[in-house]
Amino acid sequence: MTSSPVLPQNDAVTTTLDVQGMRCAGCVAAVERQLKQQSGVLTATVNLITEVAVVSYEQEKVAPEAIADKLTAMGFPTQPRLTDTETFEDYQAKRKSSQREQYWRLGAAVLLLVGSTLGHLHHLGGIKIPLLNLMGVHWGMATLALLIPGMPILRDGWTGLIKGHANMNTLVGLGTLSAYLTSCVAWALPQLGWECFFDEPVMLLGFILLGRTLEGSARLKAMSALESLLALQPQGARLMGRANKGETDEITIPVAQVQIGEWVRVLPGENIPVDGEVIRGETTVDESMLTGEVIPIAKCPQDVVKAGTLNQLGTVIVQVTKTAQNTVLSQIIRTVEAAQTRKAPVQKLADQVAGYFAYGVMAIALITFLFWEFIGTKLWFDLGAVNPEILSLKLAIAVLVVACPCALGLATPTALLVGTGIGAEQGILIKGGDILERLRNLQTIVFDKTGTLTQGKPEIIDVLCAENYDKTELLNLAASIEQRTNHPYAKAFLQAAQTENLQEPETVETILGKGVCGKVGDRLVQIGSLHWLQTQEFSCSEQFLQRSQTWSAEGFTPIGIAVDGQIAGMVAIADPLRTDAAQVIQDLQTAGLEVVLLSGDQQTVVERLAKKLDIKRHFAAVSPTEKAQIITDLKQDTAGIAMVGDGINDAPALATADVGISLSGSTDVALATADVVLMGDRLLDVMAMLNLSRKTVAVIRQNLWWALGYNLVAIPLAAGLLLPKFDLVLSPAVAAGFMATSSVLVVLNSLRLRLG
Repeated sequence: MTSSPVLPQNDAVTTTLDVQGMRCAGCVAAVERQLKQQSGVLTATVNLITEVAVVSYEQEKVAPEAIADKLTAMGFPTQPRLTDTETFEDYQAKRKSSQREQYWRLGAAVLLLVGSTLGHLHHLGGIKIPLLNLMGVHWGMATLALLIPGMPILRDGWTGLIKGHANMNTLVGLGTLSAYLTSCVAWALPQLGWECFFDEPVMLLGFILLGRTLEGSARLKAMSALESLLALQPQGARLMGRANKGETDEITIPVAQVQIGEWVRVLPGENIPVDGEVIRGETTVDESMLTGEVIPIAKCPQDVVKAGTLNQLGTVIVQVTKTAQNTVLSQIIRTVEAAQTRKAPVQKLADQVAGYFAYGVMAIALITFLFWEFIGTKLWFDLGAVNPEILSLKLAIAVLVVACPCALGLATPTALLVGTGIGAEQGILIKGGDILERLRNLQTIVFDKTGTLTQGKPEIIDVLCAENYDKTELLNLAASIEQRTNHPYAKAFLQAAQTENLQEPETVETILGKGVCGKVGDRLVQIGSLHWLQTQEFSCSEQFLQRSQTWSAEGFTPIGIAVDGQIAGMVAIADPLRTDAAQVIQDLQTAGLEVVLLSGDQQTVVERLAKKLDIKRHFAAVSPTEKAQIITDLKQDTAGIAMVGDGINDAPALATADVGISLSGSTDVALATADVVLMGDRLLDVMAMLNLSRKTVAVIRQNLWWALGYNLVAIPLAAGLLLPKFDLVLSPAVAAGFMATSSVLVVLNSLRLRLG
């Protein structure tokens, strides 16, 4: 079996590996290190939460199977993913398996905690329980705890140690085995006077399993956004024909087998299985999961529909334009998965620290043991009352157990997982943790004009008619000609006219760069600029000339209409402003960001728009390459620049900016070029995106401070810092409770992002 590559760049291919057995950030660092050391591997990024590795490699030097085999040999069972993204069934199977594991852990944790608690109560003398006065019963509970629920932990910890990548399980395994073996020696050789504490490793394992149960449940919640997207992917399509062969009997086939050009029927209440074009029927479609827009969109023949959206009212026949692997929904899912894998710079540092964390903790535990064994007990305690071996061993075990590289490893990826998931639900695709950090530091946002601040759909704003023509007649004549052209303004005329009264033109001729002319019935109609019409020796009244100048000054484009050799009227065409443009510009400026307008349109139009929106800095009449150069120049003066454009002619500028933001969410170019894609095509999502990035980065910093602060405080306490003055000893069981709580708190703090 071979892995399905995605997004090949130059001679490199990118593949996704499903990696099992990672327990903490130390494991992540070890897996990344092994991947990058393999010949032919160019880059590798590993995510602890999603258990995925994204690897870029050279096909002629290494195969995905070989990469996976190396990781499996290290103790991390790995296999290449056969498709670019998991199917909903794959994800559900993984979730059910994880849930079964969670239930098993929870049951084992409860039994261990109850048993160890009863044992502690018996030893303390508060409660006398039958059989618990026999040390063999305590030995039996501890042995079973290690052999059954504890064995995977011990095995994984030992594998990590001998393979050179000690992890959280290594620390836990050393702690539990030390407590167990010491108790065995004390029971076998009572003359030593050592204390038996079989209940400690039992309780320790109970706390570890309980913490991992809660942590696993929180992780599954954090991945709910991706599951929701996967759930939108229909598994079957009602195939009923093909464009060049006509209709056939309806048959349901897997969506993955549907080909471009085939026809599929979609019934009311069904998710549309493919990207395509409606060829028959009318309906309304709920596109909220792709765009965040809750208002249903009316669809009729020639309208585009997207996979995963919900067909509401009518039955439609859709002609397939993209296969299942290339639909917008598939692109979104791949983008979300990639975003959850890409690391923020702060995470890379945390992973590096965590990679050496286990070795540092083992060194501290050894120092703790030696100190209290040979120095501490002699300085502060009566040796007759304190057993140095037992005290020093308990403290060393507590150090091993209380340390929590898991909290450090989960601090950043969990918050990024939740943040990017929330963005996806709102129709904001943020392509990685590094992008979230860059968004947090933006100082300037550059907007394209056409299609970004404006709607990109020219409309007729005003009409001026000669005395012997009325508005309806004039627009219908012009639209009758324009319906047979591909002129950019043709849709504006068709939208303004009464289309049911249009006539079929006998002839239509386009004069490149000037206008269009044609015959409607027995009338000759010519449409173009006043200057061109005047060159045809048509007389133009002073009223038309003055109004033309006024419209031009206001940023409108005047278009003249001549009928049978006389100028019969004139229309003003403009690209209207988006309804939320003024609000988002004001909000950005209030938030302290500089707004810049960048456009290829003429100077007067750009100046008028900049004045209307109160944008102080603007550039007009610039080409796509010149836009990129302006962004480069701006970056020399200001740190943190974002470019907002339509993702096509703005692609060079989007790529040059620190963060490229595209509103053209339905195009392949937008998804490929921009760092952020606003699928809802709403400018206000720019503010929502910035707010989300700030909240997510804030949570990441809180998590990291907590993880670092916890270990800086907990490890010295476990090592006996307060023992001389306060006679306070942190038992291994209590240390395990603190460690488990630390990891869970980090995950819960990340989930707090969902509260707004």
